[in-house]
Amino acid sequence: MSEQNQADSQLEQSTGYESALDTEQVEAKSNITITESAQGYLADLLSKQDTDGIGVRIFVEHPGTPRAECCMAYNQPGEEDSADLRFTYENFSAFIEASSVPYLEDAVIDYNKDRFGGQLTFRAPNSKVPKVGADASVEERINYVLQSEINPGLAAHGGDVQLLELIDEEGVGLTAVLKFGGGCQGCSAVDMTLRQGVEVQLKQQIPELTQVIDETDHTRTENAYYK
Repeated sequence: MSEQNQADSQLEQSTGYESALDTEQVEAKSNITITESAQGYLADLLSKQDTDGIGVRIFVEHPGTPRAECCMAYNQPGEEDSADLRFTYENFSAFIEASSVPYLEDAVIDYNKDRFGGQLTFRAPNSKVPKVGADASVEERINYVLQSEINPGLAAHGGDVQLLELIDEEGVGLTAVLKFGGGCQGCSAVDMTLRQGVEVQLKQQIPELTQVIDETDHTRTENAYYK
């Protein structure tokens, strides 16, 4: 693949989850950083599109979920939304989708040259973590704990857990129904993980919960960490 085609592909969608680099924040309203090397690379790439005023649009698809993807796309003049945050650089503008801003905290877009031409990287460590406030629902708070505190630990065994539904039953209370995946599905230690880990942590942080149950089909063991 030529460097130009590779660059076009990278611009359409680049994903990563690492700590932010020690670079200057581009604007007080958002601490997303586009490094100088990335600015130069993007300016050169955009200049080859032969369109006056073309910029880049930055956004997160499926933010706050395990499927979150950090994306960039060409922004033709007039395509930006009035709610977008606009960052103006020397030779182009970047438009940050307003709804994606909370998920792009500590995000860094960087460019590093190598012997194959170079690599544009987009690191957004908070894109998969749902943002919750004081008025967040119980479901949002459960998802926050699962994605920010529990799943990073399960990932060491190639596993994950997600909330399927909340059931509020008279005489029982509020029940969180979970589903395990990856290395946790069919794992012989999953019941201990649920009772001594996941359930304890959820109840500690979300006192409204009365019980946590697992509805995973554990007869499928092909990816289980312990069999």
